[in-house]
Amino acid sequence: MDTHNQRSLSKTQATVTHRQTAWQDAALGLVSTVSFPAIVGTADMMLKSAGVHLIGYEKIGGGHCTAIIRGGIADVRLAVETGEQTAKDFQQFVSSLVIPRPFPNLNVILPITTRLSALTDGTSYSVLSNQAIGLVETRGFPAMVGAADAMLKAADVHLAAYEKIGAGLCTAIIRGSVANVAVAVEAGMNEAERIGELNAVMVIPRPLDELEHTLPVASVWLEEREPLRFPVNIKDAVKETETKQLPDLAKLSIKVIEEL
Repeated sequence: MDTHNQRSLSKTQATVTHRQTAWQDAALGLVSTVSFPAIVGTADMMLKSAGVHLIGYEKIGGGHCTAIIRGGIADVRLAVETGEQTAKDFQQFVSSLVIPRPFPNLNVILPITTRLSALTDGTSYSVLSNQAIGLVETRGFPAMVGAADAMLKAADVHLAAYEKIGAGLCTAIIRGSVANVAVAVEAGMNEAERIGELNAVMVIPRPLDELEHTLPVASVWLEEREPLRFPVNIKDAVKETETKQLPDLAKLSIKVIEEL
């Protein structure tokens, strides 16, 4: 009994030690901008600069968007520094933060620990995946609609979705080849400026998978993954046969006919 208790205690202590080690290496990073294209471009640069994971975006209104990442402390620090500089280059930077060991209560309450289940279970995907991304942000919905129409007519691209972040800011999101997206975004910029106010644009030639999962996609582009179906040779069920006992041949009377 004592040996069993000692083993259980040792196992529990090992589990706690493992969790504490993993907890000490975890970090949380946040970078905020006042533009949706800017935050997407910032998140793309953070993912490509260090080994971090993009949890998603938090939009609090007034055009403010925050990209949230998790990873090792060193990786998160490097990614946040890169994201901050990228946001400043876009002239859309607001603030940034690195928390080396976030308290458990913070993880439970705020949406910063895991992605939505719809993004992680892998049951659906977009037919526009693995294509370049173009974003045109305007102040005012008519300008965004006009820009989207101009982009669709200017090149072979698809309107994936649109995003609203408050303060009148709307973003049209298109997908297609790099060349087509570049041509379409230029046409959308010109049309947005003609109709109303152009706020920001962004072209991401090669988006990573984690960035794909955090972007809004209209339901018409989502498809359910069908399970693999292998050919199976189905035979008719074999009917059960009734077993019969054979007679004892030694006890049978056999009539022998002699040939002359």
